[in-house]
Amino acid sequence: MRDTHLRVSELGHRGDGIAQIDGGQVYVAGALPGETVTAQVDKGRASKIELVERSPDRIEPICRHFETCGGCSVQHLAEAPYLEWKRQIVVKTLADRGIETEVSPVVASKPGTRRRAVLTAVRAGRHILLGYHEKASHKLVNISECPVLVPQIVAALPGLKNLSAEMMPKKGELRINVLATGNGLDVAFDNADRKYDKRFAALTQLAVEQDLARLTVNGETLFQVRPPALDMGGLAVVPPPAGFTQATLDAEEALSKLVLEGIGKAKKVADLFAGVGTFALRIARSASVHAVEGDAAAIHSLDQALRVPQGLKKVTHERRDLFRRPLMKAEMEGFDAVVFDPPRAGAQAQAEQIAASKVRTVIAVSCNPATLARDLRTLVDGGYSVQSVTPVDQFLFSPHIECVAVLKRE
Repeated sequence: MRDTHLRVSELGHRGDGIAQIDGGQVYVAGALPGETVTAQVDKGRASKIELVERSPDRIEPICRHFETCGGCSVQHLAEAPYLEWKRQIVVKTLADRGIETEVSPVVASKPGTRRRAVLTAVRAGRHILLGYHEKASHKLVNISECPVLVPQIVAALPGLKNLSAEMMPKKGELRINVLATGNGLDVAFDNADRKYDKRFAALTQLAVEQDLARLTVNGETLFQVRPPALDMGGLAVVPPPAGFTQATLDAEEALSKLVLEGIGKAKKVADLFAGVGTFALRIARSASVHAVEGDAAAIHSLDQALRVPQGLKKVTHERRDLFRRPLMKAEMEGFDAVVFDPPRAGAQAQAEQIAASKVRTVIAVSCNPATLARDLRTLVDGGYSVQSVTPVDQFLFSPHIECVAVLKRE
């Protein structure tokens, strides 16, 4: 196979460079717009890539693992074009659904701020490897640093490897959820060896040495010396082990600020896919809130937080699978605003019910521009107009982007 001369014209939504040839598009991993490379091309993908002409926007990656680790895809692009690339992902995705609206500049993120990580451990002979998978591979990168993560998690990597050694299953990988809280690390292992309980003493000793706030194994909390609480609008919330939380505190505060600005002077708000109350607890400072969430553990965390008096407006909550049983339009009568923050799959059924309702203000929060665009299209077809769309770069150096969209019914 002979080398092909390629000129990269744009950056794809996953972070690969895209070059145009007679046969169509070629994806060039690691290449930036304006760069020229030579490569071998097979089925639309380039391999054995050699950089010929370098972009002025190319910078040195800040992590030694960048070339192999699949955790980050765009560390080699300067900040301004990087943020504009993320903004354009949102612009193009909305335009594909016929939504032409101004998209605000991206709220930037900083290295060393990600407080939540999902790591993997595997056995390699007598050694334990701990880290992330390589790009498009099952092979694991044994990380010694991660500039995206908060320093507390990076410092704990050797200790997490020691804990993993005590719980490695005979086959397969060990999954580790780590959350940095004000009271220490909250660590949850999944797929641990079923006989881990026989090593309870060793696990406890290692947890003490690591000064963990809580240690959970296969869904069972083995050790807790302090509640791993997060501050959400002045209330201490203890999320369930391995439960969903916003990945960075800065992004959580930025998203919350946008949500609060969006609801304005609303006095009665429905918070759908409410999780542990990230938005509901903040909204409750100025409005009554009905929080709806399908996960029982998340609702329990919210309920426990509400048991401490904090001078909030009325907060009610309901466990409900909004995918199977969305809040119906009749149930939304009386609400001034609705906030919804679904998983990546979006909220198609719920958006259809909101579109049929008379709610004046809707705030859509999403980590997936594609499903956000679909749901916004439903709302616009139902009579809403998009007032603003603001991307928030919660997932630094990755192709993922969070958004907050504010809609009004005239």
